[in-house]
Amino acid sequence: MSRSLTRMGIVGTGVMGAGIAQIAAQAGLEVYLFDSREGLASAARDGLGNTLEKLASKGKISSDSARAALSRLKVVESMEGLADCDVVVEAIIENLEIKRDLFAALEEVVTSDCLLATNTSSLSVTSIASGLRMPSRVAGFHFFNPVPLMKVVEVIGGIDTDAATVDALLELAQRLGHTGVRAKDTPGFIVNHAGRAYSTEGLKILEEGVARPEDIDRILREGAGFRMGPLELFDLTGLDVSHPAMESIYEQFYHDPRYRPSYISRQMLKGGRLGRKTGTGFYQYEAGKKDASPTQPVPRVDSLPPVWVGCSDSAVHREVGSLLDSLGGKVEGGERPSDEALCLLLPFGDDAVSASVRFSSDPARTVCLDASIDLARHRTLMATQVTRREMLDAAHAMMSTDGVGVTVIRDSVGFVAQRVLASVVNLACEIAQRQIASPGDIDKAVRLGLNYPQGPLQWGDALGAKRILAILERMLELTGDPRYRPSAWLRRRAVLGLSLSSQEPSVC
Repeated sequence: MSRSLTRMGIVGTGVMGAGIAQIAAQAGLEVYLFDSREGLASAARDGLGNTLEKLASKGKISSDSARAALSRLKVVESMEGLADCDVVVEAIIENLEIKRDLFAALEEVVTSDCLLATNTSSLSVTSIASGLRMPSRVAGFHFFNPVPLMKVVEVIGGIDTDAATVDALLELAQRLGHTGVRAKDTPGFIVNHAGRAYSTEGLKILEEGVARPEDIDRILREGAGFRMGPLELFDLTGLDVSHPAMESIYEQFYHDPRYRPSYISRQMLKGGRLGRKTGTGFYQYEAGKKDASPTQPVPRVDSLPPVWVGCSDSAVHREVGSLLDSLGGKVEGGERPSDEALCLLLPFGDDAVSASVRFSSDPARTVCLDASIDLARHRTLMATQVTRREMLDAAHAMMSTDGVGVTVIRDSVGFVAQRVLASVVNLACEIAQRQIASPGDIDKAVRLGLNYPQGPLQWGDALGAKRILAILERMLELTGDPRYRPSAWLRRRAVLGLSLSSQEPSVC
């Protein structure tokens, strides 16, 4: 196991296999390409030659480096051509029996100290290795597409995988220019597991009719800082890929409500509305370009009522009070609003109705503002079912005075961003609680693999563990839905005032 890994075999030369081959060849490894489908390995090498040439023409690499990398890419016509490899990575179809058969065949070809790695994204490494003479040398080596740009790889040990196998692949990942993260052999590993919160909660919000797809995505992009909203992300990846993955993880976790998929994505899948690839999904596309989504018009109002702010957090109260002053609002002091005041409430986890009860405000004059997101980038408002139109219009117009985007949603526990962010942090806490990966590796894997602006545990620390816990507990109380039950990792650290990124000391 300690010998240097200098010769890599790639079985399956599609997009993922070719991407792994590229970074390996550029890192100085001899790469042997094999594909059971005639001509595909040669086509992959030709394609990589074009890619390397383009990188050189753009000045990303030197011409000498491109030629040297191409010279290290070799096509073999049979599996026997992989006999001298130090490591073989398979990147074939996601089918357990086919992968098992492949590894059994490889075991008859390669040397006893050759590592066998699977790029599976959804199958159990333990199941793939079962039945082999040497399951100890089999591990997951899960890259993300496009491989050269997504600089993270999950290294997964199965139940029989030797620790030295995982260590060797982590070292290899570093040599390939990627960040290797260690994960247990569990459904979704780290990245696809953690990503369930963002996607399924976005669908749940849509399912409840809280907001339109474009409004959900806009709030999470502009307010929370995600690169893409969950629904436009579904359109990009395609529901033929995303929905089965959601159902698979839900099934593998024995219907844990945290992973519950939505009937909406299933209906769309059945109806062929897959996203960009079919021209229609949550959005419409022309020539692959998304049609423009209209924003909510800002209402015109003749005058603004005075504003009374209700919030249980004094620091947030002061922040929003300063914002209102800058927007020309007349902020009332005192413990109770006047009879003319707009009651602007800043709840965490509540819906507008429960917030009006909590703050004893008139529901007909109540409008809620989500203070959990960056108010300099975006503002989300929601009202009760009896809020007077002039009060909601006044709040909308006032919040739009400086040109910052405002989105009005229907009444919902936790608005949009609070629900999603609390769910993302909570699920990352659960991954840490189950010791699937270390807190540091969870944050690195999710930030690099999902392009989140922060790692979820770091994000939870920034938002405040106590606040995340309060949001989840309130949503659980109001909905009765166990999808919002707080992780023990979150609850204990919130009570003790510990960072969510802190590693527990070993006790056994």
